[in-house]
Amino acid sequence: MATSPTSEQLLVIIDPAARRTDGESVRIAKDVLSAGAAGTKVCLPDGPEEFARALARRGSRRPVVIGDDRALTRAVALLHRQRALTACVLSVVPVGGSLGVAHALGVPTGAVAAARAVLDGAERRLDLLVDDSDGIVLGALRIPPLPLVPRDAEGHRGSRDPWDRYDSPDVYDGPDARDGSAQDARGDRRPHGAWGLHGARGSGGARGTRDAPDPAEPGDAGSSRGDGGSGADSGRPWLRTCQSLVRTLVTSRPSRLSAVPGPPGPARLRIEVDGVTLIDLDQPVEAVSVTPGTDASGMVTIEVRPLSLGAEAAPLRARGRTVTVSGADFRYRADAAIAGPVRRRTWTVREGALGLMLPGR
Repeated sequence: MATSPTSEQLLVIIDPAARRTDGESVRIAKDVLSAGAAGTKVCLPDGPEEFARALARRGSRRPVVIGDDRALTRAVALLHRQRALTACVLSVVPVGGSLGVAHALGVPTGAVAAARAVLDGAERRLDLLVDDSDGIVLGALRIPPLPLVPRDAEGHRGSRDPWDRYDSPDVYDGPDARDGSAQDARGDRRPHGAWGLHGARGSGGARGTRDAPDPAEPGDAGSSRGDGGSGADSGRPWLRTCQSLVRTLVTSRPSRLSAVPGPPGPARLRIEVDGVTLIDLDQPVEAVSVTPGTDASGMVTIEVRPLSLGAEAAPLRARGRTVTVSGADFRYRADAAIAGPVRRRTWTVREGALGLMLPGR
């Protein structure tokens, strides 16, 4: 159904990952927005720095982000750090592989429906979870994070992981998060610890180990050894056995691509809700989840699953405005990022801090 153009000026920021992933949906969303708004300025940033500059220079235009959960989280975090979030109404057209957070917030996942919500929808105020390092949570917080799935030789995940951010420069959020990351020669960031991807590079790569030629193999008479193929070790069969064993070990070492980390084990954490201890260090926990409300109630829901020993342990649930987790070094998954390790972190609800355009009700 045709509608009259909105009088608002829009700043449409198209995330580069969305352009690579689904260019057709990006084009459809851009056409719908351009036809339905009085004025539309389109920005095509090439990276996080240009993304941040475009958002900071929006002026009086209403920002519209075309991208996945990572782009949405990045935009909200930037506006929050600029202390401009409460005075801004954000719009998003979800495009990409990870759209779970946007969907949970009520944003349509179809390009046309989401673009129409940008033009014809209504502003809705949502709660925001902010931690003591100025990090934000839109959808859910989990401890421990789900185990990672390594990439294959072409750089693809072994399974669809909506939280895959380990090739992004802003994978870690917060000043202490950088302590848990390492960077290899190609610039890939990956975390240390129980949920990191460890292992050596496979043979044959830039840093691979070349297999030594087997002196017992035929066809080596013309090799670079210049010993006529007999070799100094021809009378030492035990040396050939050792060489074969070493070659087998070298070629069978698990590489970073094939190392699959096991699931995280239980943790001993003290969890306090509004200053009251919900569970203490003497009770190991398997999982913790913290979810902000979607009704701007200013409350979060906390669920703790104690370690089950024999009989199944019932989960502990509580609601509050602040959540403090402390204990041994732990990592946590906040929306599309994994942060840590930290020993203590406090999250506080900011009631109605996020203004998002959603379909009218």
